[in-house]
Amino acid sequence: MATSSQNVPPDDNLSDLERGFMEKAFFYAHEALAAQEVPVGCIFVYKSEIIALGRNTVNETRNATRHAEMNCVDQVNDYSKANGLEVRSVFQELCVYVTVEPCIMCAAALYELEVKSVIFGCKNDRFGGLTVFDVGEVLKPVTVVKGGYRTEEAMNLLKEFYKGTNPSAPASKVKVKGKKIHA
Repeated sequence: MATSSQNVPPDDNLSDLERGFMEKAFFYAHEALAAQEVPVGCIFVYKSEIIALGRNTVNETRNATRHAEMNCVDQVNDYSKANGLEVRSVFQELCVYVTVEPCIMCAAALYELEVKSVIFGCKNDRFGGLTVFDVGEVLKPVTVVKGGYRTEEAMNLLKEFYKGTNPSAPASKVKVKGKKIHA
């Protein structure tokens, strides 16, 4: 059954196990902030076991695709190979816990991989692949989406990051006190 994410309700009734997984995702979001990365943390759970965890590493790697979710996708591939499991079947049983709604790129990847569910913190009002652009409507996934868990905390982490200057931003994109500096 395809589930549209157009009207994703806040999820205040996560199980204790789900709350624990989100707590770990927030740990990695805080770690990302400390490393001067966009503070997004992510956990991939397969049959109640964490098999992938991580955070954004875009600045560290200077690779714009190294979002928390994509780093976890790579770990799932490694896990599947190491355990002799068919990669696609592992993804189809995965529950994704992420502190910020996946962007278009990550949401499309998660839908294409047919993950079982995505639970996220705050919405991504500019680039949200589940609510703003709703890639699920195009891809017709069999993915359950729940959002709105610890929204304020997730938003505060993002605000804290964007108060500063991204040390890896190209000179033409650097802003000072809300104004762009031209190189």
